[in-house]
Amino acid sequence: MKALEQVGRLAVPDAPSVFFAALCVAFRFSVSAVLLAALCGRSLARLTRLEVVQGGGIGLLGGMGLVLQMDGMAYTLASTSAFLTQGYCVLIPLWIAARLRRVPPPRILGACFLALAGAAILSGIRHGGLALGRGEWETLAGSVLFAGQILWLERPVFHGNDSRRATVVMFFVMSISALPMALITAPRAGDVLSAYRSPEALGLLALLVVVCTLVTFPLANHWQPKLPATQAGLLYCTEPVFTSAVTLFVPGIISRLAGIRYPDESLTWNLLAGGGLILVANAWLQRHPPDAPHRPAP
Repeated sequence: MKALEQVGRLAVPDAPSVFFAALCVAFRFSVSAVLLAALCGRSLARLTRLEVVQGGGIGLLGGMGLVLQMDGMAYTLASTSAFLTQGYCVLIPLWIAARLRRVPPPRILGACFLALAGAAILSGIRHGGLALGRGEWETLAGSVLFAGQILWLERPVFHGNDSRRATVVMFFVMSISALPMALITAPRAGDVLSAYRSPEALGLLALLVVVCTLVTFPLANHWQPKLPATQAGLLYCTEPVFTSAVTLFVPGIISRLAGIRYPDESLTWNLLAGGGLILVANAWLQRHPPDAPHRPAP
């Protein structure tokens, strides 16, 4: 996503970063929606009201969260963005505790504390203040929306839904919610079509659509509701581990193929310590997982 923003800037150098973020979400999920709808075939005709409500909710929350995350990524490292996005692993148990009016079990509090400490180390907090800039704050705001997305997806009323049909609705809503922002922030009307029309941009978009969207989102939407939201949130915390590993060598490969300057990141103490704490938190909770979400009787 960060490389795609740089490629788009070669075509539209005077556009704000939020334009590229919104345009990427609009293109990525509109194409994904069409392809997944085709895969669903005739079963899409059996789309229910609850599937529309479920897909619409997670699509709206996820679309706005991705725009914030992508715009924030233009102002921070990709690995830092990935770690700060995991703020929802703390927000989810806090919301559940407030809703149920009871303190979470010690293992959940401990796991969340470790995850929060890991994010703090990674974001470069120093004694005497929290050094967060625009990129970090936007990423944290996106994390709030992602927390809402996880909580919305697991609502018991949706347990009989077909996850693929709900995901089609999700993709369409994410695309539609991001498109107005891209149109409003475009320097010129034609920039919406010219920003990502180069072969390099199309290749990066294809990678995002096939590998990072059509494979991952249907899997997550199908399996995540079978777990408690707190456990799912901490499982998602493994994402920045992969991100940190990938950014050690993939940006350089993309730079050579796309003709941009996107240097590889370095393996730093912040990445090792912060990522290690988040992994320990995740492993701890998996050894003693919270109760499974309530399932209505068939």
